[in-house]
Amino acid sequence: MRREASSASVFAANRARGAVAFDVRLVDGATRRGALHESGSLRVRFPSPEAEGLSAVFVNTAGGVAGGDRFDIEIAASEGARLTLTTAAAEKVYRATGQAAELSIALKVADGAHLAWLPQETILFDRARMSRRIDIDLAESASLLLCEIVVFGRAAMGERMEQGAFVDRWRVRRGGRLVFAETVRLEGDIDGKLRRPAVAKGGVAIGTALIVPGDEALVERVREITSGLSGEAAISCWNGFAMARFCAQDAARLRADMIAVLGRASQAPLPRLWLN
Repeated sequence: MRREASSASVFAANRARGAVAFDVRLVDGATRRGALHESGSLRVRFPSPEAEGLSAVFVNTAGGVAGGDRFDIEIAASEGARLTLTTAAAEKVYRATGQAAELSIALKVADGAHLAWLPQETILFDRARMSRRIDIDLAESASLLLCEIVVFGRAAMGERMEQGAFVDRWRVRRGGRLVFAETVRLEGDIDGKLRRPAVAKGGVAIGTALIVPGDEALVERVREITSGLSGEAAISCWNGFAMARFCAQDAARLRADMIAVLGRASQAPLPRLWLN
């Protein structure tokens, strides 16, 4: 028992922890970074400003995510600020023998501000366990573009996520009122569930794009091109926002489909790292 307790304490002590918290504000017509806090293996870098907006790139110096790791991100965009966030590379979530990796994201966007959350893919390896929570607090006149791509195994390497767990909880509030709540839970036989026609029909890459504000005119613009995409995509709007869903046989096809849809849905340019 003592040896087991010692092994558990050593395992816990070697888990990666990372946190980033910062705010951006409008200064003389340009978005500038305010207070910044970084800890552990998570870092954020700010390339040269583009026009009036600001870009930020997250870097995980741990080289990936393993079971028991925890990462926390908290970002606030003040009135009138414009911020685009992405990651330096796709995030890999490796096999976990016990506790799931945890990721918590909190985004707050003030009146007249715009925030684009555009990380590169999250790739889940076989027997990975991950729990993610995304909380978004929007002012009434704030705008948001949030895209997430999750890949269940690297198709190009002949890999699939056979077993594991993926829990994804999203909550969106606008003007203090809850306008969207969703929890995706895939556990156990991940590969078998993804093969079901009503789930992914054998696809291993899924994506979601949340666009605020969103209306029927935006939906119609996107629907004009969905029949020509490589994978499956659909979009609808309600409560003043639009949401597009994607499913494809691999990450490359899904990313191409999402880029095409975002080109119709938003005039803002994608991060250069997306196009490399």
